[in-house]
Formats: sequence, C-alpha cells, structure tokens
Amino acid sequence: MKLFKSANDIIIAHEGKHYLAQTRDWDQLVNQKNLYKTLLGELNPWNEVNWEPKELKAPIGTQEIWAAGVTYMRSREARMEESKESGAAVFYSKVYDAERPELFFKSAHYRVADPGGKVHIRKDSKWNVPEPELTLFINNHKEIVGYTVGNDMSSRDIEGENPLYLPQAKCYDYSASIGPCLWVPERPIDSDASIHMHIERTWKTVFEGRISINQMKRTHAELTEYLTREMSFPNGVYLMTGTCLVPGDNFTLKEGDWVHIEIDSIGKLSNQVGLAP
Repeated sequence: MKLFKSANDIIIAHEGKHYLAQTRDWDQLVNQKNLYKTLLGELNPWNEVNWEPKELKAPIGTQEIWAAGVTYMRSREARMEESKESGAAVFYSKVYDAERPELFFKSAHYRVADPGGKVHIRKDSKWNVPEPELTLFINNHKEIVGYTVGNDMSSRDIEGENPLYLPQAKCYDYSASIGPCLWVPERPIDSDASIHMHIERTWKTVFEGRISINQMKRTHAELTEYLTREMSFPNGVYLMTGTCLVPGDNFTLKEGDWVHIEIDSIGKLSNQVGLAP
C-alpha cells in the first residue's frame, strides 16, 4: 500500500483504488502499531475516492530525516577522491570497514522539498550532486514499517575541503526531498530492488545510472539499531541509507536541471534544481 499526502488529505492507494484515510493526522497515522494491518482496515467502499496524484506534498509530518554515509563501495571511492587534498580520505576508508556506521542529521521536516518542487544547490559551492537513496521510515516503536525515495543533495567541494564541514555540505534549505509516497508493504523490500536515476538538462539526459540495493554493505536493521540506540523519535524518523550512484568528478548540477529518481515498488521522485534565494 502507498500513502500519498496532499495539502488537505492523506490518500491510501491499494490495488488500483484510492481511499481517503480516516485518520487525518500524519504523525498519528504512520505510528500506528502494525501499520500495514491498520491501513487495510481503512479500505472501505464508503471512503473510496476518485483521485489523481497532483500537487503532492512530501510524505512527512514532523519527522526528522537522518542519513547514513559510505554504505556502498562507490560512495567510499567518491568520498575518498573528493577529500584526498585535505588529507581526510583515510577517514572514509575507515568508516566503510568499521563496525559503527556513519550517521548524520540531514533535514528538519520544514526544509524538505515536495515531489515536483525545487531542491537547492548552494551559492557558495561549485560542485553539487544529487544522491539517490532508498529511505526507510522507522516508527516510534523503532520498527521499519515503510520506504520512500530520497534525494540527498550534496556539495562535494565543501565536504571535500574538510570533513568537519559535512553539515554545511549536507544541511541547508531544500537540500532533501522525499516521495512521491510512503510505501507500506506487508514484507520488507526485495533485496534485488533497483534504484534508477537520470538527470535532464534542457531536455537531454546528462547522467543516468541504475544499481541494486543489494550492493549496500550494511543492513537496514543494523542502521536502524545504531540510529535509535541512544535517541528517541516520538513521531518516528526517516533514514536515508546511502548511495551508489555518484556522477563523475567532472559533473555538477546547474540551475534548471531535473533530477528523476525511481525505486522499484515505490515510484518516481522528480525535482527541479534551483539556487537558494
């Protein structure tokens, strides 16, 4: 099942039909115990609606978004390359092999770009890329109950200059987007599910790639356990799980580009690139 959020409603999509969720509060709904079963109970003929996915909002209430870094070999290589001049490359090699994963705060809910909306690149950065990531939704019981598509925008030159600049490279207004929905399956996502990203510039594809999430070194359960080990999330939390699709070192996003990220079973998230005001 898929949960879509609009300006005024929450829509449940299931087997080609759409239903108006009776629980109108997003935070309350997604933290119900046994969410899949709860949503099944809302699929009644009297709340079925004719609905088109237009002007979607990001599937988020008051949740924070966190992210995991260097969970794929390609990400390790990219981080080491961008940081070699600062002497910090060794840290990315070490964290890839370490028992403890890299976890960092990505975004508050009010800084998240909606599906179809604009993600930003920093005006003080010359090397910006999108990072397509499977994103977990972990409820307030520390359970993975859903998935969405995530775009973790990154200023690679700022991060590469000094690893202590990571928050500035990763955290700013509209540096993240999630959507188009929260997918709530009966069973965990297939390990062979693929992530596909293509970037368009003036209607031409300037980057395209596809990977399977089974290339990730760490498990979803492992990342969840570390994130929730010493922190509580009363309304749940989103966790971006890292990327393996990194454009080459000669590529940077430009204002007006479109980033399209699609994950099997979940759907496609599209955002245009804009400059921060």
